[in-house]
Amino acid sequence: MQTVQQNQIQLREKAYSSRGHNKEERNSAAAHRILTTLLRDYNGPVAIQLWDGSLYRGCEKTQCTLHIHHPGVLRDMILRRDLIKLAEAFIAGHIDVIGDMETVFQLETHLKKLKPGLSASIRLLIDAWHLPSLDHNDYDKRVKAGRKQQANSQQAISHHYDVGNDFYGLWLDRNMVYSCAYFSDAEQTLDQAQQDKLDYLCRKLRLQPGHTLLDIGCGWGALAIWAAKHYGVRVHGVTLSKEQQTLANERIKQQGLDEKIRIELRDYRDLSEDHQYDRIVSVGMFEHIGVKNFPVYFGKIKKLLKPGGLFLNHGITIKDNLLKSPLKRFINQYIFPDGELARISDVNDAMEQAGFEIIDVESLRRHYALTLRRWVQALEEKRQQAVALTSEETFRLWQLYMSGFAYYFEEGTVNIHQILVAHQHDSLTIPLRREDLYA
Repeated sequence: MQTVQQNQIQLREKAYSSRGHNKEERNSAAAHRILTTLLRDYNGPVAIQLWDGSLYRGCEKTQCTLHIHHPGVLRDMILRRDLIKLAEAFIAGHIDVIGDMETVFQLETHLKKLKPGLSASIRLLIDAWHLPSLDHNDYDKRVKAGRKQQANSQQAISHHYDVGNDFYGLWLDRNMVYSCAYFSDAEQTLDQAQQDKLDYLCRKLRLQPGHTLLDIGCGWGALAIWAAKHYGVRVHGVTLSKEQQTLANERIKQQGLDEKIRIELRDYRDLSEDHQYDRIVSVGMFEHIGVKNFPVYFGKIKKLLKPGGLFLNHGITIKDNLLKSPLKRFINQYIFPDGELARISDVNDAMEQAGFEIIDVESLRRHYALTLRRWVQALEEKRQQAVALTSEETFRLWQLYMSGFAYYFEEGTVNIHQILVAHQHDSLTIPLRREDLYA
C-alpha cells in the first residue's frame, strides 16, 4: 500500500481506538487493522472496499475491487483460514466483485506467502474474534441438503447439468458444447473454436464412414451430430442428464439424423458388452468418475472397444500438490458432487493397467483458459436472464467457478488432456506421424 494511504489508516485507527465509540466504529477499526496487516507489501491489481466505504489498494491501476459488505467475511478469513467460506460469502452476496473477477484469485498467492510475526498474528486473532459472525446457516442448510441427495451418479450429474438448457444456452456456443474449445488464436470466435474442436476429435479418432462411435457423456449431442453429419458414422450417445437427452434428440430430429444417432439416458456401466464399437470417445465426463473408479471405467471401455479400435479420453487433470486443496474441495462440494480430479500420471497409469496402449497425449490447458473467459463474459452479459432462469446464487456460483478455473488453467494448477489409446499389442491402423491431424 502507498505511504499516503498508510498514514490515513494510522490516523483512522487512532481515532477509532478510543473508548466510548459505538460498535460499528470498533468493527471498522478492527477491520482496518486486519487489512493493514494482510495487505502489507501488497502491490497487486486487487482493491478491497469495506462496508464503511474505506478503500485499500496496492497500486493505482486496479483491475477489480472486492466489496466486503459484512465484517464476518474478515472474521472467517482469519479464524477459519478456509477459502471455501469466502466463496460461500460471495455466493450468498456478502461480497461483490467489480471488474475482472479472475484477478481476485491472485490474492491467494499473496496471502499464502504472508507470514506475520507472533504479535501481529495474535492481534489478528483478537481483532477477528471481536467481529460479528456471518450467518452461514440458511445457505449451508440448502447446500448440505443438495449434497445429501447426491447418493448416486445420476443425481450428481443432474445437480450440475439439469440447471436448465436455457441457462446453458445463454453463454455456450450455438452448438451447446460444454467443454474446452480448440482455438487457432485468441481472436477466433467461440463458435468456430468449438467447431474446430469437434472436428479435431473426429480426426484424432480417424473416423471413417460406417464406423460405430460410442459417445460417453454425450451432452447435448454436438459431437454425435458433427461425427454423423461430417464423417458418416453411426453414433450411440449416453448421458445421465434428462435435460441433455431431451434437447439432443430434438436437435438430431431437426437435422434428419434419427437413423444415424441414438441418445440414451443410461449409465455407461449398464451398456451391454455384447455389442462393441469401432471408436469410443468421452469428453468432459471423466471428471465425474473418481480415481477409485478408474479400473471400472477403463475396464468397461476396453470391453466395449473392438480390436483395432481407438478410444479418446478428454478430461481435466490437477497437480499433485492440489489434491487436498480448497479448490478441489470447492469443486467437489458445489460443482461436481461425485467428481474428483486426478493427476495425469494416475490417469495414464490406470489406462495402462486396464490394458490400453497410450498413443497420443496432448494438453489443451491454454485453450480452456480462453474458453472459460468467453463463457464468463457471455454469462455476465446475460446476468439478468441468468438470474431470472435460475437464481442470484446460481449465477454467482457459475461466475465464481468459471472465473476461478480460468485463472488456474492460465497459471497451470489445473490442466486438460486428450489421451488417445488402443488395445495393447493391437495392430495399429493409424499413420506413423501426425500430419493427418492438421491437414
